[in-house]
Amino acid sequence: MSFNDNVQLDPSQVQDRRGMGRGAKVGGGIGGGLILLIAALLGFNPQLLEGLAGAGQEPQSQGTAPACATGADADARLDCRITGTVNSLNAFWPAYLRDYNVQYPQPETVIFSGGTGTGCGAATSEVGPFYCPADTTAYFDPGFFQELVDRFGSSGGPLAQEYVVAHEFGHHVQNVLGTIDRAQQDPQGPESGAVRTELQADCYAGLWVRYASTTADPSTGQPFLEPLTQQDLNDALSAASAVGDDRIQKAATGRVSPEAWTHGSSAQRQKWFSQGYKTGDINQCDTFAVATP
Repeated sequence: MSFNDNVQLDPSQVQDRRGMGRGAKVGGGIGGGLILLIAALLGFNPQLLEGLAGAGQEPQSQGTAPACATGADADARLDCRITGTVNSLNAFWPAYLRDYNVQYPQPETVIFSGGTGTGCGAATSEVGPFYCPADTTAYFDPGFFQELVDRFGSSGGPLAQEYVVAHEFGHHVQNVLGTIDRAQQDPQGPESGAVRTELQADCYAGLWVRYASTTADPSTGQPFLEPLTQQDLNDALSAASAVGDDRIQKAATGRVSPEAWTHGSSAQRQKWFSQGYKTGDINQCDTFAVATP
């Protein structure tokens, strides 16, 4: 989805640590970065969460994303698109959850490159985008979005990128609602708590898309984003499919092992994104209430 050119962005909602961060590699094992991406892609990283008991956040220099002032900037630059999407999400979720008597504490957002310290321990770009519940922060390395196209076969496009941001904010909503810890209680398998948690975050991303073109910039009253096109929707569904466990496993190992799934199949991810988009109803995103997600 494209941004309205004159909408005003708030870069203070995004910390820019590019070129400033240091991060010891989290985890390891056969396959290096690809295996870490499989484990962490579009979700919070189980290996990072293991550091909650002992790892604190490393000191970081920080600033705000430079020169991100308008919707035109968001259309022209990826870092500004992340910023604009964050602004839209932070405008949408408080108003939406207010109808359910739920307060939405605004999360932090960090753009980084290479590595950075987090409340869940040190992380590198190899873990992909993730949300850390310990410091209520979503982390993004802009380089991942090209990986999404080159390595995982997404069609690209603005909504494919915005979907990634919205998915991580979906984890923040789960943290607010108290459901995020169900992933660690049942961490693997096609019907596991981990898969259900990730699919619910996809549904929440789709829910935001449903209302994105009517969510307004508080300072101007102008919607952040232009109306959705069919190509936009195709791009988001392509990204959801590209990061299905079955597709990634097939590309990495030549076979599919559902017992090791942590995020859900391509079909499941598309299904639940579409569920949120079509219904616009958070009650229809209860992936834990169905026998087969």
